[in-house]
Amino acid sequence: MHVIAAPGHRVPTEENPYQYIEGTEAVDVPATSYYRRRVATGELLAAKKPRGSAKQPAQESAE
Repeated sequence: MHVIAAPGHRVPTEENPYQYIEGTEAVDVPATSYYRRRVATGELLAAKKPRGSAKQPAQESAE
């Protein structure tokens, strides 16, 4: 589940209350009741999964 913090919010992570989800960078979190509740209250917003770069083709060795 990918989320971002709603504007003006700083949400502590479930496993470490001194580490926060903030800003506009999407964070991958488990879909636990803690994070689903935060999404339901509007503190976290669902984010689209960031696209990974295309895989690089395997390079042949020059042996």
